Amino acid sequence: MSGFVEKPEPVQVPGLVHLHTGKVRELYRNEAGELVMVATDRISAHDWVLPTEIPDKGRVLTQLSLWWFEQLADLVPGHVISTELPKGAPADWAGRTTVCTPLQMVPVEAVARGYLTGSGLTEYEQSRTVCGLALPDGLVDGSELPAPIFTPATKAEVGEHDENVSYEEVARQVGAETAALLRQTTLAVYSRARDIARDRGIILADTKFEFGYDEKGTLVLGDEVLTPDSSRFWPADEWRPGRRQPSYDKQTIRDWLTSDASGWDRHGEQPPPELPQEIVERTRARYIEVYERLTGTPWQ
Repeated sequence: MSGFVEKPEPVQVPGLVHLHTGKVRELYRNEAGELVMVATDRISAHDWVLPTEIPDKGRVLTQLSLWWFEQLADLVPGHVISTELPKGAPADWAGRTTVCTPLQMVPVEAVARGYLTGSGLTEYEQSRTVCGLALPDGLVDGSELPAPIFTPATKAEVGEHDENVSYEEVARQVGAETAALLRQTTLAVYSRARDIARDRGIILADTKFEFGYDEKGTLVLGDEVLTPDSSRFWPADEWRPGRRQPSYDKQTIRDWLTSDASGWDRHGEQPPPELPQEIVERTRARYIEVYERLTGTPWQ
């Protein structure tokens, strides 16, 4: 089993049509046909959307994404039109809401990896490949790759795993031209972000992007971008290949859920329990720290 412990009822706002409840975001359409994305404080782990929220998380994700869209604007256009609150929206939507261009989304998670870990490491240990790309012998958890690689995945529903696929499979699904553009753009954006993060003492190990085409046929960067929910950020001064790296994400939550302290069996039938306040506070602090280190501005 997996999914939402308890699926929330979306807020209804006059003039907005609710379209979708995701793991973190609520998606609406306004009367102009634009999309309105609201990032909640929900958090997911081990394929479950947990019953406990992380205060400020939705605002951190939104503000960090907006900062990154600005850093990347010369490489690829972003989907954000404005951050103006829709009329009648609740006050707590402030700072977590974006009005966006509707896109015809490419049904592929565009993943870039500069370091070996996660599902890439699992595949490498079995076959010395990641998404069918051959890699040299001798790499370990946390190793920097000889060059960044494009390792796409299929998009999964809430509660399901994304599945790594080969570049050839992407070309079959979306066409050779779109596949080539996805790979080129993904690696260009990753390389820019990796360099920016490195200058701030942070390693961008890997990340995933979502792209779509606008009505003019231009490839546009959508969803969120380069946040702790879509990326692995590691403190550069603590990087030690050959072990799992400390990270700016929800690893604190994953570790607690699989510890004896939680009393939860991730392979059983029961949903995960509420998080202790200490775990909530440590996770919130981690999100805020990576925001402040990357943007160079204090969180408010």
